[in-house]
Amino acid sequence: MASFGMAAPPDWQRLRTRLGGALHLPQDPGYATARQGFFTLHDGQRPAAVARCARTEDVQACIEFAAATQTPIAARSGGHSYAGYSTRDGSLVADVRALSAVQVNRDGTATVGAGAQLIDVYSALARSGRMLPGGTCPSVGIAGLTLGGGLGVTARKYGLTCDRLVSARIVTSDSKLRTVSAAQEPDLFWALRGGGGGNFGIVTSFTFRTAPAADLTVFELEFPAAALAELLGGWQAWAVPDEVWSNLDVQGDARATSWVAGCFVGTEAQLRPHLDNLVRLVGTQPIVRRTKQYDYIDAMRYFAGCAELSQQECRPSWAGDSGQLDRASYVSTSRMLGTAIRDTSAMAALLRSAPGLYTQFASFGGAIARVGVADTAFPYRKSLASMQIIHPVDGDEHTARQAIGHVRDEVGRQFGQTGYVNYIDPRMPNWAQAYYGANLTGLRAVAKRYDPQRVFAFPQGLA
Repeated sequence: MASFGMAAPPDWQRLRTRLGGALHLPQDPGYATARQGFFTLHDGQRPAAVARCARTEDVQACIEFAAATQTPIAARSGGHSYAGYSTRDGSLVADVRALSAVQVNRDGTATVGAGAQLIDVYSALARSGRMLPGGTCPSVGIAGLTLGGGLGVTARKYGLTCDRLVSARIVTSDSKLRTVSAAQEPDLFWALRGGGGGNFGIVTSFTFRTAPAADLTVFELEFPAAALAELLGGWQAWAVPDEVWSNLDVQGDARATSWVAGCFVGTEAQLRPHLDNLVRLVGTQPIVRRTKQYDYIDAMRYFAGCAELSQQECRPSWAGDSGQLDRASYVSTSRMLGTAIRDTSAMAALLRSAPGLYTQFASFGGAIARVGVADTAFPYRKSLASMQIIHPVDGDEHTARQAIGHVRDEVGRQFGQTGYVNYIDPRMPNWAQAYYGANLTGLRAVAKRYDPQRVFAFPQGLA
């Protein structure tokens, strides 16, 4: 492979001639659109260039160029980095969204391009009668989801997204394309299952073990504002089979109602006694109780907020795409709950400490917990729930970050310094230990082995 040498400044034209896809520089007409990510908060960031990688060789060329010229490189799939790391100032963005093919194989596996968005993955699998556990946001990229672990719908039944990974193709810092699996370079394969995006190379495709598509019954229960403490206690004590997955959603306004929503792998009739049990545990009747049975793809479209949209419409309206989904402006952080909340009244007050707060608990257990803590890089197998804390930003980012930081830090004092790397927070205290826990030492060893020159270094990276 040709060497670019130590060009200063980088010879962007030379890179452009190597690419099958487009290269957008700040002076180019398409640059403003090409650099857009999901979060408008990061619109002020100016990458040095955005490469629309049309093939694996483009990814290799970008990494070789970045290493030779000491240009920071950022991988981008769906563009949902909460900290804006996929559009960093001065970086070469290797955008893999064009690598989006989904192929369902005869053995029930599916090979998925790293740039595929979740709506396209779910739709393609459903057409072949297959499914994969994953998140609800339709424009999230499969790469970021998988590499950080992959919380989402049906995880208690089928595991995290990374638990279904059979192999991956990844370009490492030496610009070499590697196929990794349990049998081939198992240390790197281990790291790719929960070790976070952008740390070890740029993945170009994944092969997953899928499951037969199942009908899902979705449910929503709305509880009165005054019952929040009891709801927190009842939800965390709710013993359900693996087929039940749920969120508990709490708003910061003390007058707002709270919701338990989720899905059940099975019928409405089979779900009913489990919901009855939740209501008994809470001790308060819900204001609203809704259930509806869907086939797999319609359930995922429901969770995506796209029940009335076509597959194409359920895509971004930004970054050159032609869908109808809007961008967003909010900040987020996270904690993992390893033990039950003892003082649910105090927790309720904390969650309502700022009117703009929104907190979502997601249930763990089941298949998630049956994988050993050290079997993959995802460290929080034994948690009871994850906790995402969100605040919208309407011009005042500082106040929003203060609000989520207050909740994050207080929960951290009670439950430990933990977090979910896919909800990456640039102000997370002791971030490396929080995101990687007991697996941090092993992950740093893998990063050092495959990226000794720190080509993939970034502020919260492992290189």
